[in-house]
Amino acid sequence: MSVNPADSQIFGSLFGTDEMRDLISDRAQLAAMLEVEAALARAEASLGIIPREAAATIPAAARVELLSLDKIAASTRTVGYPVVALVAELGRAAGADAARYIHLGATTQDIVDTALVLQMRRAVAVLRRDLIVTARALADHALRYRDTPIAGRTHLQHAVPTTFGLKCATWAAPLAAHVARLDQAAARIFVVQFGGAAGTLAALGANGPAVAAALGRELDLGTPDLPWHVTRDGLAEAAAICALICGSLSKFAFDIILLTQTEVAEVFEPHSASAGSSSTMPQKRNPILSEYILAATRAVHAMVPIVFSAMTQDHERATGPWQSESLAIPQIFTLTAGALARARDLAAGMIADPARMRRNLDATRGLIMAEALAAFLTPSMGRAAAHHAVARACDRARAEDRALADVVADDAELGRRLSREDIQRAMNPASYLGSAGVFVDRVAARVAALK
Repeated sequence: MSVNPADSQIFGSLFGTDEMRDLISDRAQLAAMLEVEAALARAEASLGIIPREAAATIPAAARVELLSLDKIAASTRTVGYPVVALVAELGRAAGADAARYIHLGATTQDIVDTALVLQMRRAVAVLRRDLIVTARALADHALRYRDTPIAGRTHLQHAVPTTFGLKCATWAAPLAAHVARLDQAAARIFVVQFGGAAGTLAALGANGPAVAAALGRELDLGTPDLPWHVTRDGLAEAAAICALICGSLSKFAFDIILLTQTEVAEVFEPHSASAGSSSTMPQKRNPILSEYILAATRAVHAMVPIVFSAMTQDHERATGPWQSESLAIPQIFTLTAGALARARDLAAGMIADPARMRRNLDATRGLIMAEALAAFLTPSMGRAAAHHAVARACDRARAEDRALADVVADDAELGRRLSREDIQRAMNPASYLGSAGVFVDRVAARVAALK
């Protein structure tokens, strides 16, 4: 039985991905901790602190399958951390001669934190890959529908025409920005943790900084200016970027949900047999991908404050905040990966209906072109006068249930200023798209440059 649906055999495929679960699983965490212990042995041997024979034996024994997971679990229940038992099990597997050189100068948090950084680096690579794939799919739609008019909506009401291409570019643009954020943050997040008992590395004498640097090189991680046992901004930044990714995905999903409403019906999720079906209504095609994107992203946004509050750590080692990170960070990455996987599928397969977009543009019988009409009249009337005159015409069109073009043509003031050709030209949605195409091209170029 799973407490968290993201880990459930039944619901797991909706909230997370097997790939991300494998990267943050118990087994993956133990493997990462063993990787750190092996790298520490190699680093210390390279500096002549431990024998080179030990640096060969310890990494060879640092395999999860050689350890007793039952013993590690039992010890963790008593000690509160898995590292004590992990070191003992690694020593048993490596043999007595090598065992005395394992974990030299380190503390539990050094191993756990550095292992977490290794796991996060692999997790971020997955997120980065799927961000690019999703952004490219959206950019393809943006270019395909670059000049396809659609009703722009503000406060859930028709505003002015825009293009479906620009909507797709609006969904794609922040994903490209998130790739840049991940790349820029890497130097701050992917750093080794090595401070010993209280952040001084006193057990290694004058060799502490050299060992930390060598450990970083072994693991291809940066070396911070000092140990970050109680300075958790790197982890908080990683969680924050996940939250930003989820915010952008939730915007995309929410727009799709609104566009699939029966009364709108301009865009649909990719369809296959039984996808989004109802147990009682045969006609239903629910936006199920979008719904689970929203569910996952809301959970991420709820858990990020745990990581931020864990930055308040006491003295040189925290009494509780550090432990709380493990409740949030694995779920944050799993749910972000799940939301992104759903968004990737949605972006690749969503179905647009330009004909319906056009019908909806015409649904208000020209009212959506009121601003365009006012702009057309502004040179001859002035902005304020043109605005008020068109507003009066809109009120009359609503009251009389008539097309705005007909009301304008019959209006004593506006009719003498505008010919029928002027009215048709001013009220053509395709002629009032502003710089939409320019914006689409900019985003498409930005996405195309991602690597």
